[in-house]
Amino acid sequence: MLKINIDKLVKISVVGEVVSPVFGRSIYDISAEGVPMVLPGVGGITYNVRVGDPACGWEADHVEPGVSIENKENDPRFGQGANAALNVLSCVGNEAVVVSGDAKGAKGVVTGKHGGIEHVLVDFPPETLEKLMLGDKVLVKAFGVGLKLLDFPEIKVMNMDPRFLESLRCKPKDDKLEVPVTHVVPASIMGSGLGANQTYSGDYDIQLFDAETRKDYGLDDLRLGDLVAILDADHSFGRIYRKGAVSVGIVVHTNCVTSGHGPGVTTLFTSSTGKIVPQIDAKANIASLLKLRTDI
Repeated sequence: MLKINIDKLVKISVVGEVVSPVFGRSIYDISAEGVPMVLPGVGGITYNVRVGDPACGWEADHVEPGVSIENKENDPRFGQGANAALNVLSCVGNEAVVVSGDAKGAKGVVTGKHGGIEHVLVDFPPETLEKLMLGDKVLVKAFGVGLKLLDFPEIKVMNMDPRFLESLRCKPKDDKLEVPVTHVVPASIMGSGLGANQTYSGDYDIQLFDAETRKDYGLDDLRLGDLVAILDADHSFGRIYRKGAVSVGIVVHTNCVTSGHGPGVTTLFTSSTGKIVPQIDAKANIASLLKLRTDI
């Protein structure tokens, strides 16, 4: 068992509502090849795309699996304060409970956060998805902000419920920590999200436009909910390139056709000094780890 500061963590309520899909000023996405395309994107209740499903191959751009929630009751004194709290305080693995509508009382699990649109993503069983309605309220019991690995001061943990950390069964190896992942990804192909000055919300994208890199790293079979290690990436105080650093995150939305974008990754671990050792494990996916599905 890893030594963590679980007795010092605060569990607090945040709430969001199921939000509608949205389009921008243009209904077209312009692909990296210059082709105008009309595709499903962010928001809504996605009935046939959940964690455990492929991240690539859909006729889609930035589609969010399961249910997308947002807090629209923002305090005008603080701009986006309420939604920022939902996004920062929610952690992967947190329990989420529907508190209004026909699905009231149903429970789900937070699976990630999507920056730019600032959505929190929640997985629910199919029978709950059928009962949900846009506008239904979802309460998240936010727990995990401030989580520390007491024996690994050179590894930072963020966006992670202690229950999910326990499910990973990470193994100490001298002064390093072995973390299960399905894939490793070079920092050279990371795109949208670089330059952010914090990684306690949002995500950043794996660009999959180079066929040779996809083949070399086996990225065509990425799944939503996969844990991936990004090499030479430091997320300690934002997202930067640093040789020898390692960060681990979870794939939160589908692949994209637009330049600079791809499957998004929400950060879970980072070490600027390379104290994380990725261990390839095909089952390192939240759907398997937390038994969210029985069909994969």
